[in-house]
Amino acid sequence: MTKTPKNAEKHYVYRIMNSPVGDLKLVGSDDGLAAILWDNDRPGRVPLVIVAEEDSHPVLLEAERQLREYFAGERQAFDLPLDFAGTEFQQKVWQALLAIPFGETRSYRQIATEIGAEKAIRAVGAANGRNPISIVAPCHRVVGSAGDLRGFAGGLERKAYLLRLEGADTKTFDFAA
Repeated sequence: MTKTPKNAEKHYVYRIMNSPVGDLKLVGSDDGLAAILWDNDRPGRVPLVIVAEEDSHPVLLEAERQLREYFAGERQAFDLPLDFAGTEFQQKVWQALLAIPFGETRSYRQIATEIGAEKAIRAVGAANGRNPISIVAPCHRVVGSAGDLRGFAGGLERKAYLLRLEGADTKTFDFAA
């Protein structure tokens, strides 16, 4: 028996955006931006029922405009309605991501402590890996405790690119990983 996601009744639409980190699939609903998916995204990582391509959806057009500004170095914070679909724990982690300032990083341990789940470091990592709204909810700003780059749905090269774009202190990162 397969489980139907709680958000299955929502109508999600998408638009493809070309960016410096490859094609991004922007997914939204009438409630807001629901996902930014990578061209190499693992199927099922973000379980949304996407019904159609819609190039004129206002949420997706605004998300693309703001992302273009971000990639051009003209935007450090996003101002978009977000439509996260996930568990209560995942939502806590994703809200913590939104609080990480532009150009800074946090460790999985720091996020776990911040949400009051000090021993749930691996669970924080799993929730971070399921973050549906990459870049806007900046999971790329989360690194290992030693400052090393850890998993990223878009790949470590893209994570490194985003951190460099933001001017993060990258001297401790092993970009060859």
